[in-house]
Amino acid sequence: MTEETANPVELATELTIAWLGNQNNRVSADDVPAFLRTMHTTIVELGSGSSAADVSGSEAAPTEEFTPAVSVRKSLASKDHIISMIDGKPYKTLRRHLSTHGLTDVQYRERYNLRPDYPMVSENYSLARREMAQRIGLGRKGRGGAATPAETPAASEASVESAPTPTPAKRTRRKAAENA
Repeated sequence: MTEETANPVELATELTIAWLGNQNNRVSADDVPAFLRTMHTTIVELGSGSSAADVSGSEAAPTEEFTPAVSVRKSLASKDHIISMIDGKPYKTLRRHLSTHGLTDVQYRERYNLRPDYPMVSENYSLARREMAQRIGLGRKGRGGAATPAETPAASEASVESAPTPTPAKRTRRKAAENA
């Protein structure tokens, strides 16, 4: 279709035949004429450089209003879970649930007019993860970091005093030759 004077009816017909030839598109025979008309209208609009939205003077994509399944107060009522405003089901964390719906946390907050500090993780789940991270030592800088709650200052001093001091290693002839 490199011709600039391509007939919109022929082009719409070829596109419709190609679409119907795809075995994944299942459509009844009654819907084919409506699809052909829509395809023809679209091709004519694209060929003329204007769109139906430009002709009517309205916006191209009107913003869709989303009705939340629950109120904000109810979604945060429990410390064990957060109730999703999409489907009204409880989740410990909303991130995976939102990704299945093609949303980020920012888009979710904008969709339902939530504050920027609206949590994506339940309070108890967050505390449990924090406790686990502290228990395995995350967040401490090197060995000089804060002591874990299990260690008390008295216990750590006793373990330092009772530990034998290491003796310096003897230099072997091979190490002496390497260093020389």
